[in-house]
Amino acid sequence: MTLASLTQSRLLTTAIPGPRSIALHAEREKQVTSGFGVALPIFIDRAEGAILEDVDGNRIIDFASGIAVTSVGASNPKVQAHVSEQLARFTHTCFMVTEYDSFTAVCRWLNEHTPGDFEKRTALFSTGAEAIENAVKVARSATGRQRVLVFDDAYHGRSLLTMAMTAKENPYKLNFGPFPAEVIRAPFAAPLRWPTGAHNATADALAALERILEENGPETFAAMVVEPIQGEGGFIVPSPGFLPGLRDIATKYGIVLVLDEIQAGMGRTGALFASNDENIAGDITVTAKALAGGLPLSAITGRIELMNAVHAGGLGGTYAGNPLACAAALGVFEAFEDGSLIENALRIETTARGILEPLRSTTGIVADVRGRGAMLAVEFADAGTLVPRADLAKAIADLCHRSGLLVLVCGTFSNVLRLLPPLVIDQDLLEDGLILLRDVISQVSEAVDIEQLETVAT
Repeated sequence: MTLASLTQSRLLTTAIPGPRSIALHAEREKQVTSGFGVALPIFIDRAEGAILEDVDGNRIIDFASGIAVTSVGASNPKVQAHVSEQLARFTHTCFMVTEYDSFTAVCRWLNEHTPGDFEKRTALFSTGAEAIENAVKVARSATGRQRVLVFDDAYHGRSLLTMAMTAKENPYKLNFGPFPAEVIRAPFAAPLRWPTGAHNATADALAALERILEENGPETFAAMVVEPIQGEGGFIVPSPGFLPGLRDIATKYGIVLVLDEIQAGMGRTGALFASNDENIAGDITVTAKALAGGLPLSAITGRIELMNAVHAGGLGGTYAGNPLACAAALGVFEAFEDGSLIENALRIETTARGILEPLRSTTGIVADVRGRGAMLAVEFADAGTLVPRADLAKAIADLCHRSGLLVLVCGTFSNVLRLLPPLVIDQDLLEDGLILLRDVISQVSEAVDIEQLETVAT
């Protein structure tokens, strides 16, 4: 059955959530653990482009992309075609049992396209956390060292090791310890809140890192793991020179530099990888999320001498590089071939900055508008003091949701709205969503001025 194209415009036929979503959510609560949260309790019937259509017929503008997963759209025809063809042939064999060429083809593309002018090898897995753990395994195997260095405000996953590597306590780490040892944290050069000013952030952070390495013994560190742009921490773009400084320090001490491109990679920032903007290469680059357009696939791609240091059978997984997911990734790669998605990411940034940046001066609640490409954020804090305002971020997100715009809250202090529209979003729909967001922020700012935030939020 061929479905008609989903109209790319916002439409509200009921309140959000509508009656059918409310009923389905009530059933969910009877059947699904309460340990799973939800940003917006609506049930989706169809998705196409940058529109989510729920079971009540509401069309919601998608500024989330499944947390940066459906960058090429939630029903991209190239992805669908590759997956449909593979589905007709077989769904699984396990690459460690019998092989299939799509696994090799995905590895070949990543070897050719991830930053770094050196010979590479790639391993495929299922989730981002799984890939991060395997990157650490490779680094430890290759170096014979144990320790892992990570950074303030980092997010690397929900497994025990990646929780230890993640900075934010609630909800990710709360009540789940103890965590693996040998994880050491260093400052991240975050410009907005650097104690001695943004102009000092890079030099101060790199100096602090050198002190931490000296105190703990640089020869004990297997890996230094960093997000080129931090995701859950608040879409924090590091100060200029910080990432090249990390590259130099890692090289100096023989530490494997692992770039976590799980959220920032695959065209999201207006370059194929966020590290392209800094003109650096990791010894290992980790990809996931948008890699397979909605199917579970992750990868680590690194120097041949590192990747081949692991003994045969030391890497793997039953579902690692599942053939349907590999087929989906080949569709994603095809979608990037003409360069239009990269151009779209840059167009999204230009449009968003034009609409949102004036809020820094016209309101007293917008502390920062930041990001690159289609990985953008608005941070809310009290003017002057920069005291984080999680209540404002929540109120604004709730109002956007009721008006048919899906946005996500993030940040160490839960005071940041992150904007992750699909790279295929058309200009009219993008502007509709951004203008709606701008107007909601202005409305909430006025309510704060007259102390009526609770009234506006309800």
